[in-house]
Amino acid sequence: MTRRIFITIEYDGTPFVGWQRQDNGITVQQELENAAFAFTGDKIIVQGAGRTDSGVHALGQVAHLDVPDKFDPNRVMHALNAHLAHTAITVLDAYDVADDSHARFSAIGRRYLYRILPRRQPPALNAGRVWHHKQPLDADAMQAGADMLIGRHDFNSFRAAQCQAESSIRTLDILQVEQVGIEIHLHVEARSFLHHQVRNIAGTLALVGAGKWQPDDVKAALAAADRSAAGPTAPPHGLYLTDVFYPVGIGKRV
Repeated sequence: MTRRIFITIEYDGTPFVGWQRQDNGITVQQELENAAFAFTGDKIIVQGAGRTDSGVHALGQVAHLDVPDKFDPNRVMHALNAHLAHTAITVLDAYDVADDSHARFSAIGRRYLYRILPRRQPPALNAGRVWHHKQPLDADAMQAGADMLIGRHDFNSFRAAQCQAESSIRTLDILQVEQVGIEIHLHVEARSFLHHQVRNIAGTLALVGAGKWQPDDVKAALAAADRSAAGPTAPPHGLYLTDVFYPVGIGKRV
């Protein structure tokens, strides 16, 4: 007998080549599966809600795993953390869910944060955790550009060439530009995202913030449905997966 457990995870993406298991380096998924094997003795697959790229961080990634029934959620959380002590991963919470709940396919929304540090001096304490943009940025102008992207659109201009999604139609529910001290934060929420969509949006809005583009240029880039029409891809280390949302009764303690 097994039980399905959802875990909430935070990690520093710097040492990893991404979330998903692969052969060219260590991944978050591999580290979690190694930790699960260490205390259960079973080869357990850990399924994540979002496949973050190399260098992308998480404050609220969600994953599920099936463990022998004798392991309650609290024991799973502490056991995983004990075996993850040498990594940049921490399990923040663990809870039972129904056997048909799925961390990825049951999710109804995801929220990302993108952090930009617009100053000439490089970061010291936040190196590798913000995009160091050497020019000043106008947050209000960036919001005006962001407003062009909210809603349901063809985001082909804002997805990576290697994106495997069948359709580039997506709905952005929230795209908010916030000034936080000297930093500029982008808050982005949607049911699902295209590959590099948030990073391509961040790179495009930075052109607006720097005065190189006008907000209407964002609208034109969107209408072009061509990657070459939008701005550059912002670096991965400014991006954080902060929340994953589920219907009532999933992703909650039962």
